[in-house]
Amino acid sequence: MHGHGGYDSDFSDDEQSGESSKRKQKSVEDDLLLKKPFQKEKHGKVAHKQVAAELLDREEAKNRRFHLIAMDAYQRHTKFVNDYILYYGGKKEDFRRLGENDKTDLDVIRENHRFLWNEEDEAEMTWEKRLAKKYYDKLFKEYCIADLSRYKENKFGFRWRVEKEVISGKGQFFCGNKYCDIKEGLRSWEVNFGYIEHGEKRNALVKLRLCQECSSQLNFHHRRKEIKSRKRKAKKKKDCDELSHKKSRLSCAEEDNKKKHKEHLSTKKSEDSMNRSSDDEENTTESELWKGPLPETDEKSQEEEFDEYFQDLFL
Repeated sequence: MHGHGGYDSDFSDDEQSGESSKRKQKSVEDDLLLKKPFQKEKHGKVAHKQVAAELLDREEAKNRRFHLIAMDAYQRHTKFVNDYILYYGGKKEDFRRLGENDKTDLDVIRENHRFLWNEEDEAEMTWEKRLAKKYYDKLFKEYCIADLSRYKENKFGFRWRVEKEVISGKGQFFCGNKYCDIKEGLRSWEVNFGYIEHGEKRNALVKLRLCQECSSQLNFHHRRKEIKSRKRKAKKKKDCDELSHKKSRLSCAEEDNKKKHKEHLSTKKSEDSMNRSSDDEENTTESELWKGPLPETDEKSQEEEFDEYFQDLFL
């Protein structure tokens, strides 16, 4: 007997198997309907070897790409060289490059540098010349820095100042000698600098600010031209002009005072004399009036006056 209680049918197993097969079929149909076009087929519990190998290669490539991106150019180069030697054999000496012909930017500037650039120099500009010209434009060309170590041979070295030296005052407020930092008693000099550059002889007038000792070294063989500030000359001239003007003004003022004093004295005297004369006249007129009647004056006729006039002419 099947089941419990003795109530069971002979067709119960067939019905259960039919229902399970229907459910399986339905689930397969649902999976087909829900399957996406780019979705891969499902595998069993154990993956296939090819699938596992592809997944492993993908992960390794991702890690390798991440490490390569994190490296700089030199590290990537050394890694590739080591990998090549590891897989194909060889020595590291075979990969070492010769650095005899290597040049830095400073080497390029030294080769193409010019003390003064002319229009002819800028005619055919290569990238090396452009680099040297760019460096030249950043220099300050008012005062020079001098190397006077070979002054006894009458050989001097001059160069323009850089920004750091301009800020510190080297060459203008401190001595322009390369090995001297004295800031007292500086004198300005103008030197005709003759030099050979790229096989061509050139000349340039440069200005220097040197202390007393360095000035004697510069003028060891012959004396250079000293530059005196125009402001001082103008100031001295102005002071002299002002002094002379003040003196002239003082002298003029003194003369005016003397003249005024003399005029005042003369006016005083004239006033006194006028007052005296007026007083005398008043006194005389008063005395005469009280003496008696006024004397009668004889009036001459016109004919008498003419006769007297002609007599005087013919005498």
